[in-house]
Amino acid sequence: MPSKFLSRVMLATLVAAALPIPVAIARDTDGVRYADIPADAYAVVAQVRAKPGKEDALRAITLPLVAQVRAEPNNLLYFLQESRESPGHFIFTEIFASLADFEAHNRTPHVQSWFARLPELADGGVTVIRMGILGNTASGR
Repeated sequence: MPSKFLSRVMLATLVAAALPIPVAIARDTDGVRYADIPADAYAVVAQVRAKPGKEDALRAITLPLVAQVRAEPNNLLYFLQESRESPGHFIFTEIFASLADFEAHNRTPHVQSWFARLPELADGGVTVIRMGILGNTASGR
């Protein structure tokens, strides 16, 4: 016989499963759907770590990048994440329409300004891993 707690969890799960989920929860209505990302899109995963004691300062100059980069014409996806275990360790997941668009992104004034502040705030600069897109129906891979 299930416990009261387990019964409540099971009931909540069943109720949640029966409710319609708005599409807005599944994706940003202005965003790109996975199937719409072209096979030749250019993806990177980048990371930067704050110097000890500079976590808040690095976060303060990094957060504004989210809106600025997402507003770039050929940015398809841009996520900024921070490690829960190591505050000040930031991971960027980025997808641009092409390599040229990624290179143009790196030349924008907001990104150049951010790069200029890194020597004082970051431990070792930015590490970038250039990625290919797999498992996408548009890519056929």
